[in-house]
Amino acid sequence: MTDIVDELKWRGLFAQSTDEDALRKALADGPVTFYCGYDPTAASLHVGHLVQVLTMRRLQQAGLRPLALVGGATGQIGDPRPTAERTLNDPETVAQWVTRLRTQIEPFLSFEGENAAVMVNNLDWTAGLSAIEFLRDIGKHFRVNKMLTKESIARRLESDEGISYTEFSYQLLQSMDFLELYRRYGCTLQQGGSDQWGNLTAGLDLIHRLEPGAEVHALATPLMTKADGTKFGKSESGAVWLDAEMTTPYAFYQFWLNVDDRDISRYMRILSFRTPAELEELEKVTEERPQARTAQRALAEELTTLVHGADQCAAVVAASKALFGQGELGELDEATLSAALSEVPHARVTELGPLVDLLVEAGLAPSKSGARRTVKEGGAYVNNVKAVDGEAAPGREELLHGRWLVLRRGKKNLAAIEVTAG
Repeated sequence: MTDIVDELKWRGLFAQSTDEDALRKALADGPVTFYCGYDPTAASLHVGHLVQVLTMRRLQQAGLRPLALVGGATGQIGDPRPTAERTLNDPETVAQWVTRLRTQIEPFLSFEGENAAVMVNNLDWTAGLSAIEFLRDIGKHFRVNKMLTKESIARRLESDEGISYTEFSYQLLQSMDFLELYRRYGCTLQQGGSDQWGNLTAGLDLIHRLEPGAEVHALATPLMTKADGTKFGKSESGAVWLDAEMTTPYAFYQFWLNVDDRDISRYMRILSFRTPAELEELEKVTEERPQARTAQRALAEELTTLVHGADQCAAVVAASKALFGQGELGELDEATLSAALSEVPHARVTELGPLVDLLVEAGLAPSKSGARRTVKEGGAYVNNVKAVDGEAAPGREELLHGRWLVLRRGKKNLAAIEVTAG
């Protein structure tokens, strides 16, 4: 099982550990139970969480036993952000989000076999804990001067807003999680992002104080970034969620399809379950023919299948091809077509006017004269059919699902017309 450390390093998933040699020895000596935590501070995980979720899956496949913690307690507080205090959500909302996040994480893990995964909730061991007990049994073992060195805490202290005692105490709660999981499940490894390193090592320190002789470890993965400096996990419309109602499968697929060529090799290694040989071949193809976007397409299909299922992936691939004339638009179901068209420029009308007017309204032509020129030159398409008369109005029978017209100028410029009831 020590091979997993080498694989994590090759994939760019190994930022740091407390003692790499000791970790390798622990993996070689026998089954290791590890955990990773997720706070329900929103109704869904986003693609940034995929690094940890898929790393858990990878570690389980290597023989480790995963504990997936969804924090019903810590989710009511939230890890301190470097900029400002979080808005506290009521316990009922957090409880609902715990359930939602559990259902998102569970499909990535196996709950059968010798190293079957276990879902845990830190509210189980904090709900009945009094403030006095918490301060005496846990708070006593933390030194404020050390806690102040954490980057997010230091930045908040330098700001005008400062930091509340509530968020300052988050580190104690996360440390107690590791202690409880060590005692209840024999958990000896905590996995998390490198931005959590202070919390990870605080948990180790607490265990060492209260369980002398315990051998525990921390493993941090690097934070994913974009080559252009923007935050990973964001699209033009905001965060890319794993929940299909918050980010459609089509938009999810398009996010990966549009990954910058400078990022795709790194993202593939971190997120794909393809072999190193397969990934190196994709990297070679990308270097030789970047315009084909072969690696982006491969990653988009793999992750959309993992998150939304093979059927949804097939539907969005079909939609992506059909929009650009490589498939039948009429064969797309209404939900998939609507999701796809919501990602392109579109205009709403109550009546279908001449095509030249529709091209202008949809933003595919700057003026009627420009629209006429596009039609005359054979560059205008309605539902993938070349238009020949710009002055004619499309018939309502041409509406897809009684609602949509797909307009295209040339090979790549797409827009949609949505006919509403008025």
